[in-house]
Amino acid sequence: MVAVFRYICVMVNRLLCFCLFLFAWNMSFSQIDTTFVDNKYFEDQFYFALNYNGLYDRPNDFETNTLSGGIMLGYIRDIPFNKRRNVGIGIGLGYSYNNYRQNLQIEATPRGTQFKLMPYEDFETNRFAIHLVEMPLELRWRTSTATKYSFWRIYAGFKVGYIFYSKEKSYSSGEEIILENIEALENMRYGLSFSAGYGSLNFNIYYGLNNLFKDGSETVLEEPIDIKQINVGLMFYIL
Repeated sequence: MVAVFRYICVMVNRLLCFCLFLFAWNMSFSQIDTTFVDNKYFEDQFYFALNYNGLYDRPNDFETNTLSGGIMLGYIRDIPFNKRRNVGIGIGLGYSYNNYRQNLQIEATPRGTQFKLMPYEDFETNRFAIHLVEMPLELRWRTSTATKYSFWRIYAGFKVGYIFYSKEKSYSSGEEIILENIEALENMRYGLSFSAGYGSLNFNIYYGLNNLFKDGSETVLEEPIDIKQINVGLMFYIL
């Protein structure tokens, strides 16, 4: 857990400059003046996120050489609980793309998928990417009103996803290896989600609870591949 915390701190520091820019941009807009007040309004039904992707519970000598990115987008049905409409739940459907650049080489063999940890100097490029359909479920609290368009929010929940396409690409010594729909991946994904912020500036984190690869996957390492996902980034809400 200490390593996970340190990794989160590094990624958050890399977001600070971008966050300051977005905050200044958000504060430059004045609130919209309208004579019509919709007391049955819904909030934050469309979302878009930019993430830094990480992995925890990693094997020894597992390394990343560049930042790994990802995006999320989708629709959440907002269901308020109270008359003020500042507490409720959200149930949605979305798409997620995650790219991982690291030194874990994934190969298909007659016995199945095999993993190797290779020195970075042996690679020109090595990465794998996953595409998912996701279903978020959130408990939502916010300070919004029918006429307030910038407000504080805290959304916490659980997310289930399914990997419908994956691809590994490795290039070294003039040889390119491409592996699609990696059988060793655990396609069903689930984990905890949390987002909080004000206006357009919202911090987002996803903490995966199950292994990215199936138990018993073939490996030449001396330890199992129990890698799990952690994504940290910025979330943008619309409507």
